[in-house]
Amino acid sequence: MNKLKITLFLTIAVLVAITGFFFFGTEREIDYSTEIKPILNKNCITCHGGVKKSGSFSVLFEEEAFAITESGHAAIIPGDPNGSELIKRLTSSDPELRMPYEKEPLSKDEIELLKTWIKQGAKWGKHWAYQTVQKPKEIDTKLAAGLYAGENSESSNSIDFYIAKKLEEQELEFSPQENRLKLLRRAALDITGLPPTKEIKEAFSSEKITYEEAVDQMLASTSYGEKWATWWLDMARYADTKGYERDVNRTMWPYRDWVIRAFNADMPYDEFTINQLAGDLLPNPTEDQLTATAFHRNTMNNDEGGTQDEEFRVAAVLDRVSTTYEVWQSTTMACVQCHSHTYDPIRHEEFYQSAAFFNNTRDEDTHDEEPRLRFYSPEEKTKIESITQWVKENEGVKAAEAKKEFLTYLEPKYPSHSAVDFVNATLLDSKWLGIEGNGSAYLKNINTQGSDQLLMEYSAGLDGSTMSIRKDGPEGELLASFPINKTGQIIRPIPFKSVEGNIDLFLEIKNPNSKPDQTAARFIWFAFVPKLKGEEKPGYAAMQKSWEDILNFNGTKLPIMIENPDYMARDTRVFERGNWMILGDKVKPETPKELNPWKEEWPANRLGFAYWLMDKENPLTSRTLVNRVWDQIMGRGIVSTLEDMGTQSDPPSHPELLDYLAWKTMNDYQWSIKGLIREIVTSKTYKQSSVVSPELFTKDPQNKYYARGPRFRLSAEQVRDQALAVSGLLSEKMYGPGVMPAQPDGIWQTVYNGGTWTESKGEDAHRRGIYTFLKRTSPYPSFLSFDAGSREVCLSRRLVTNTPLQALVTLNDPVYLEAAYHLSEDMLAHGNSDPGKAISYGYEKMILTPISEQKLTALEILHEEAIAQYSKNPSELDSFFGWKDQKVNAEQAAMTVVANAMLNLDEFITKP
Repeated sequence: MNKLKITLFLTIAVLVAITGFFFFGTEREIDYSTEIKPILNKNCITCHGGVKKSGSFSVLFEEEAFAITESGHAAIIPGDPNGSELIKRLTSSDPELRMPYEKEPLSKDEIELLKTWIKQGAKWGKHWAYQTVQKPKEIDTKLAAGLYAGENSESSNSIDFYIAKKLEEQELEFSPQENRLKLLRRAALDITGLPPTKEIKEAFSSEKITYEEAVDQMLASTSYGEKWATWWLDMARYADTKGYERDVNRTMWPYRDWVIRAFNADMPYDEFTINQLAGDLLPNPTEDQLTATAFHRNTMNNDEGGTQDEEFRVAAVLDRVSTTYEVWQSTTMACVQCHSHTYDPIRHEEFYQSAAFFNNTRDEDTHDEEPRLRFYSPEEKTKIESITQWVKENEGVKAAEAKKEFLTYLEPKYPSHSAVDFVNATLLDSKWLGIEGNGSAYLKNINTQGSDQLLMEYSAGLDGSTMSIRKDGPEGELLASFPINKTGQIIRPIPFKSVEGNIDLFLEIKNPNSKPDQTAARFIWFAFVPKLKGEEKPGYAAMQKSWEDILNFNGTKLPIMIENPDYMARDTRVFERGNWMILGDKVKPETPKELNPWKEEWPANRLGFAYWLMDKENPLTSRTLVNRVWDQIMGRGIVSTLEDMGTQSDPPSHPELLDYLAWKTMNDYQWSIKGLIREIVTSKTYKQSSVVSPELFTKDPQNKYYARGPRFRLSAEQVRDQALAVSGLLSEKMYGPGVMPAQPDGIWQTVYNGGTWTESKGEDAHRRGIYTFLKRTSPYPSFLSFDAGSREVCLSRRLVTNTPLQALVTLNDPVYLEAAYHLSEDMLAHGNSDPGKAISYGYEKMILTPISEQKLTALEILHEEAIAQYSKNPSELDSFFGWKDQKVNAEQAAMTVVANAMLNLDEFITKP
């Protein structure tokens, strides 16, 4: 009996324990980032966030959320939902107390979720994108293959494993594989931006090469770099003009060429990044590394008369901060310029701490856009080596390196726009110091570094002037005195008395023959560089001449980033409410605390910042890269908001896939973009047919889950490049200054800047779109119609539109008419006097698949109608084809009309 009681007691105890476990032990832990943060962002953060902190309560930062408010109580008391003012306000029946104030109340489910979260201790958490990318779990590729019938492990990769999991959740399945040649065309357009070459097409069609081998050949093509550089240049805001009102031409094309070469060389993304953000700060930077820093000289430069250079220098710095965070971190940092971020845990002062990394470059929004990298000819480089050797022999290695560095980009120097205290002097057009025949001005806080020589760039319109430079004022020590006569713009060396420390320079010109208000000389900049030593040695005069010749170099010069020397360093201060004229606290270079920690071994400059970005602990860099590349290929990012991975971004459709590819790109591919692209385009996910059934479209209209292949309209450049390619007109010429292909008359209505659109001749008229001259205030019209940007600011993604204007471009633009004419010649040559055969040949050449009977019939009817029209009205031949030198007959014209229509087909301008 006792045993029975004991057994019964134990049974009841076990049952109670089990019941208690199920009722109390399995309460699901609430995740702050995915469940609580969205509620707070939607309902609370507008009044209790980074902009407003009503009642001294903010839900943006953890410490502020649990702090004592104006009421004297904490709004959130961990473990005590009923005692938390937050819950009291959310559930109050008094409309004056109930939150959100004068808005719809939270739902019961939302309030219960908040109560449970507080009850569980109100554990804060990091947004998913701010957590370090972790190594993914090992994936059994056979398991991945087994998720879809009829496939073997060799035909799939890990991408397909993650996609298949999500498809199964959504009760969807993979579409069949795309037609072989359509798939080849899709891959070619994604990799090279062009149709597949004849050689690749024939080898693939005859099965001499596999699909993967075709992909490898296309990745090795130089066309790859041209296609993917176009994507990068949108983010780099690359253009051939300065922007703003005058929008005059600038030389930036060497940077564009560097980007193309970097992509073709598959430069690792970490190196690619460091070179662009801080190539000048690397030890003994190469010409390529200096060229790369033009990434941040693509900022606009304001040449308009009367503008203040410092204002627009500051604007450029702020743009560099915002652009860097958008490009590498998918973070809307521009929101933090005026106040703490509305939704993301980034404080107002952290924007300016980041700005401190970029605030010490030498550029100052000057008209000449200095500093500029000089691209010397081989002969000029020989002269420089001779000068360097001379200095090395007479002054030592350090002095020789300094001379060579100065000749590379002429820094450091003082722009004349910093002159003040004018007497019969002024800043001409607010850019250059102009001093009259009896005038003066000051350059203040100048450090000559003890130099015995002054270099100055100037021009003069009068003979007989004498200029003197004194220390501190008109009665100060005379440092230099020299004649100035009429001359064009030159760089001239002047003997200068050595002086140490920071001083003011008093500049004065006297000319007894000058008239009132007549400028005697115009000064651009002043630099202090020691003169060449060794005057007593043979060959000195020739060496001095070489030095002066190189100083006055007039070849290609590219604006680049160069850091200030210590004696020219700037302080960085917080701008109150983002106003550059209202300065707040001084700040030092630091990165946002919410992201990866700073390492002590990194220098506190742009180079250290670049290291911080590319550190594998940075949670955003690899995710951002993967997401952008995926979007370029699949037509939609895993996180659809490419420019934003913050707490207001769209959640990732496949978070595990995003992190898998981010980890693999950093570790397995060692930041190789080609490796990442290859993995995507060889996946089963990518190879699917893009045909969409009504049922599939209803379930997944945006192809968010990738149950079909990517199909979307080609980019502006691709639409034009493809037309030129299939017509046989496309030039393979690479690099060099921007070209000006045919465009409709009257497009460039330039404002007093002297710019003209001079149509390029020969093969330059038919080069790829990446080489087309881009004027910010008047971009190439057909590109604009197909959604290309003006590149005044960073563009993370182009919005794809579908408008009638696009059809008007492909039907009427001179480029497409010429392409149609040349395509029709090829069609007629292969048609053997049979229009249907000619049309079939042309269609298959363009689309890589046979034409349907329905389309063939429609195009044959168009051909017949065109022949009849031109036979009846031959005068129309001249009006429509007047741009051709030779005469065009009715048959040629009719087939051109057909080819023109085919260039406008949806399947031609859309990726299959």
